[in-house]
Amino acid sequence: MRTAIYPGSFDPLTNGHLDLIERATKLFDRVIVGIARNESKQPLFDPKERMAMVQEAVTPYKSVAVEWFDGLLVNYAEKQGACAIIRGLRAVSDFEFEFQLALMNRKLNERVETIFMMPRETYTFLSSRIIKEIAHLGGDVSSFVPVHVQVALKKKFGQTT
Repeated sequence: MRTAIYPGSFDPLTNGHLDLIERATKLFDRVIVGIARNESKQPLFDPKERMAMVQEAVTPYKSVAVEWFDGLLVNYAEKQGACAIIRGLRAVSDFEFEFQLALMNRKLNERVETIFMMPRETYTFLSSRIIKEIAHLGGDVSSFVPVHVQVALKKKFGQTT
């Protein structure tokens, strides 16, 4: 079984993330959405909230699992028997950072490949950070996130639906 890990903080999950998940299911037998702790970020949603949002969104995809992990990604991938790590590239600005990560991961464990995937053009500008900012300021994020994520954002920012 060919397994891939799609890691991220998913704070919150966007339609761009879902696009990559859906497309990854066509390439791999099993896709694990690995929700990671990122020490350099202050998340809006706690781990349980992020897990619940992602799990609800991936329900249609029977080959997708959602898990929380901590520590080195390549160690987690090895433990899961994954042959690949999926990384999204939205713009040229993502490439340098993602390329450095991929090379370091290869150095740490050459058995796990990094696969770069570009989201559909309509999602290339999306980022969780921008979504949170728009939602915090009362903007409409309905075309950028699933409905349940939009509801969670409004609730988090004390806005009525």
